[in-house]
Amino acid sequence: MKKNQSPWLYQLRKERPTEFLSKDVRADVAIIGAGIAGIATAFFTLRDTEKSVIMVERHKLAHGATGHNAGQVVSYFERGLKSLTEEFGLMMAAEGQKNIIDAWLLLDEMYLQAKLTIPFSRFMGHAGLVSFEQVLLHLTNNALKRQSGLATEEILISDVADFLDDIPKEFVNLYALAPQEKILKLLETKDTSYICVLSSQKGCINSALFCEEILLYLLETYKGRFTLYEHTPITKLVLHSDMAYLDAGTHFVESDRVVLCTNGFENVTILNETGLDINTKFHHLVDGNVGYMSGYLEEMNKPPIAISYLTNPEAETSDPYFYLTRREYEYEDEKRYNLISIGGPEMLVNDSRAYTHESDFPSEKTKEIDEFLKKTYTGNIKVPYVFTWHGLMGYTKNGVRLIGVEPKNPVLLYNLGCNGVGILPSLYGGKKISEVLSGLKHSPSIWDVPKEYDQTKHHEI
Repeated sequence: MKKNQSPWLYQLRKERPTEFLSKDVRADVAIIGAGIAGIATAFFTLRDTEKSVIMVERHKLAHGATGHNAGQVVSYFERGLKSLTEEFGLMMAAEGQKNIIDAWLLLDEMYLQAKLTIPFSRFMGHAGLVSFEQVLLHLTNNALKRQSGLATEEILISDVADFLDDIPKEFVNLYALAPQEKILKLLETKDTSYICVLSSQKGCINSALFCEEILLYLLETYKGRFTLYEHTPITKLVLHSDMAYLDAGTHFVESDRVVLCTNGFENVTILNETGLDINTKFHHLVDGNVGYMSGYLEEMNKPPIAISYLTNPEAETSDPYFYLTRREYEYEDEKRYNLISIGGPEMLVNDSRAYTHESDFPSEKTKEIDEFLKKTYTGNIKVPYVFTWHGLMGYTKNGVRLIGVEPKNPVLLYNLGCNGVGILPSLYGGKKISEVLSGLKHSPSIWDVPKEYDQTKHHEI
């Protein structure tokens, strides 16, 4: 059994001083959670309003899902546009997709305004498909993108696939044929079961290090308006009609508005003094899902890449898929390497108390990753791994992040739910929350917090 050691947390500043809540405090806005969602919400709120902000974190900055993720930056949902359209209608689903695409610009804004120099790569990434059912689904998604004015994915289908004559004529301009060798080369695989590749803009960044650098920028730029209290768990949130109390045990935070920027899978009791029950609903918003990842170092002689391998032939599935990322990484000797990260194995948890970051990395998950690599990847495989890590992700019932005002009490706002692909949605959520706090009204969207939550979970690649 190996320890849970994340390569992202490994690069954080060990000497950075932390402050915990040692007195009662007050601010215009309180943010619970100091991961990428909380940092983005603080960034845009401080930049675009005059409000004071206090952020509280039960552990340390970026030590939750943000510090235990795959580090990929992608502009898609883990549900296709077809599935989102069936639930929300094409116009609203396409607008939600556009929100994530536009969040690339938000990432650039944060990076440039804070004058960051940490590695951030952007490139054309790929996903491999193994069945006609998968291909049809993604062709349908592509057709809906074109219909709604969104940029389409590049879809290459093997010219020896046995279903070419069965592809509906309506999709004729939404894909191209390519030699099987090209499909395998793009996917960096030797597994000939992959007969189609999807290509779109992806990126990679150490989101934990990104959060730390943005934090230092905020502390310096907004002195007197911004404070972070770490090691400060909030056990109870009391909402009144015009303010909130955050109970941290011996002390509390008072604020006009409070924003939950967590996985959503938290041990916090919410008491709504206006009379409508929020606590019960909140604890049914999100399911917990633990993701497992491993990584090793090699010579930096290849460009960054992010590849998904959709191994289940079913078009719609709740099964996890494997993913591989190669990116620049600075290790102990300050020499730059390529870090090869592989993930895919997952485990559902019904109670966050059953999961701790201190848990060892299960040997059976290492075996799953080993078997996938040996079967699939053409690169140089180095084991044992330098890093093995896992993290708790919050999955909303419909796979869409919750961003906006709590209908039963507008003092409470949400920017929560990792859903496995959380970096760009977190940034969009932070910007939108800052607009809400500025008084801007938004049209109904896929991100809205519903008045009554459907317990049925949808999950589609």
